[in-house]
Amino acid sequence: MANGPVRHTKQKDAVMAQLRGCDDFISAQELHRKLVDSGLRIGLATVYRQLNSLVDSGAADTVRMDGQQLFRLCGDDAHHHHLVCRKCGKTIEIDPPSESWVRKVADGHGFTVESHTLEVFGLCPDCQEKR
Repeated sequence: MANGPVRHTKQKDAVMAQLRGCDDFISAQELHRKLVDSGLRIGLATVYRQLNSLVDSGAADTVRMDGQQLFRLCGDDAHHHHLVCRKCGKTIEIDPPSESWVRKVADGHGFTVESHTLEVFGLCPDCQEKR
């Protein structure tokens, strides 16, 4: 989590509003295209900066898939665990593993646990049918 208050700007508000309309993870490029298509004049670098600020503040999640960084607004809970379709990007929040499992795995490798996320990548039922 970032220290200090999160500054709200027109660009950040626009990025957050567009993210609210996305149920699944989305790339900065795709989000930028949606913002420009809606009539907003905003640069891609600004979109990246705003997304990374949201991630730093804990307001958004990020994952890497196929060499691309994807973003999604966080839910209200502190844990962020998802099933993510590699083909269409559909994202489902899942129940977290037990804290004891997380600590056991970390301890087994000499790590302490400060925070954790879990992303499981595969194909959703719709994309499996299209194969």
